[in-house]
Amino acid sequence: MTRGHGEGERPPLAARAPELVAALNDARDTPDGEARCAELERVAARADALGDPRSALDARLALVEAYLLHGERWRVVEPVRRCLATVDRCPELLAERPGDADLLRRHQRYAVEAAIGTPRFGVDTARALLDDLAGRTGAQSGPVAQLRCRLADHLGDEPTARHWYAVWCAAAPDPTAGCPGCLPARQAELLAGWGDDTAACETLRPVLDGAVDCTDQPERALAAGLLPWLRVGRAQRAGQAHVRAYRRHRREPGAFPLLAAHLRFCALGGHPERGLAILTEQLPRLDHPNDDLSTMEFAAAGALVCAVAAEAGLGDRRVRRPGLGSRPAAEPDVATLGTDLLTLATGLAGSFDARNGTGHQSGRIASWLAERPSGTLVPLPDEPPDEPAEDDDPPLAPAVDELAALRLSMLTDVLDRRGDVYAVDAGGVVVGRWHEAVIQFRQVGTRGEILHARVLAARRLPAARLAEAYAFCNAWNHDRLLPKAYAHELGDGELVLAGDVTTDLEHGVTPAQLGVLVDATVATGVAYAEAVAALP
Repeated sequence: MTRGHGEGERPPLAARAPELVAALNDARDTPDGEARCAELERVAARADALGDPRSALDARLALVEAYLLHGERWRVVEPVRRCLATVDRCPELLAERPGDADLLRRHQRYAVEAAIGTPRFGVDTARALLDDLAGRTGAQSGPVAQLRCRLADHLGDEPTARHWYAVWCAAAPDPTAGCPGCLPARQAELLAGWGDDTAACETLRPVLDGAVDCTDQPERALAAGLLPWLRVGRAQRAGQAHVRAYRRHRREPGAFPLLAAHLRFCALGGHPERGLAILTEQLPRLDHPNDDLSTMEFAAAGALVCAVAAEAGLGDRRVRRPGLGSRPAAEPDVATLGTDLLTLATGLAGSFDARNGTGHQSGRIASWLAERPSGTLVPLPDEPPDEPAEDDDPPLAPAVDELAALRLSMLTDVLDRRGDVYAVDAGGVVVGRWHEAVIQFRQVGTRGEILHARVLAARRLPAARLAEAYAFCNAWNHDRLLPKAYAHELGDGELVLAGDVTTDLEHGVTPAQLGVLVDATVATGVAYAEAVAALP
């Protein structure tokens, strides 16, 4: 006799389709870029068609990470919505893997931020995602309060933004609210936008005192403090902060949204030539921005630099702008470039305002463009960021195709370009988590010429399953090149399944080659850890 499901009971989830597990692993092994995104989309659609919600969820979570890594934040909105619909239909998916609940809430925060940051979506999309997040985490939770504050600020509703700012500051810490070390910088930016420069400077104090642990600090906070320090009369502090922070931000893809502050500082601090140099250096990044909001702000700040430079007699200077698609490379003069950037900034501001039903973004950009230097030259440190470093400073990063001995800074530069979150311990070991995999990178060998990566699967197995773990590792090593898999008994009744990737770089490595090695290690490490997680 077949037993049916009682009223209110859910039928058990169907088993994973084996072909989808293999396809998902293959998609993760695909190099970063559009090809990986397209393959993950295909796997997710196929999983929907086959009624395999586990594979559909895994594919879309991987797709969100691929979009974030590829610098296309606005594209995360739809897969996040589909993930939420999947777990609402099949809540047992999160019961099986509780860590995915936090991951999904974090991705939901990214989706709200992405929807705010582009006029491609209506403002109701951001509100709906935010209301859904409030239903899952609580109406007064830190992530919800932060996002409601930022949305209200974006719309120009300062009283509502200040209300939610107070709720945000009073909320308990929440790992899905974002890096705790970066929150003061976000708060300082809001306060500065409301004209509370003194409060903004004070908010940054814990970061600058070294009280937070974050790999983006203190440079992220220094960028947030540039204009507040300038306006409260701490010009020397602002100059020092700009030079130090720009040394890092000039090369970090994830720092594109911070460049507007550096450009505005140069324009208002009496350094139009330096502003033009930075604008020339960073113009190519305008063609591959993080989102429309940061594009608008960069273009507005660049237009301000051009206007101030033209007023200083530099309007005829030529600025090289690389070609893109049908746009040929050109060398417009400063005045012409300023007009182009102004058109871009005001056009995007108008699109945001049409979407939002307000005039706030256009007014904000107009106020930026109306700013002018106070007349007092802001002092800068003697050594500008592009001069050779002193002996006790880290060496400058080699060019992308320049062979160099492996260094810790080269590895962290690769991870920074990927947008990864990681930590470096006292021994120089770089540690990060990618989905189900914890990966450690370290230099070994007599000269540190060997790059060794160790992958640790998050899932542990009971020690009684040692024979099964050995069989799994043997099968993996037979079918896959990387990582070399093995099982290790911890002595506390559990097994950890790990893997190694070792590369001898005795003759040096270029940053581009190192990037390929890291990409391969992360992709294969995640696939390995996911395979461990999928064990019965």
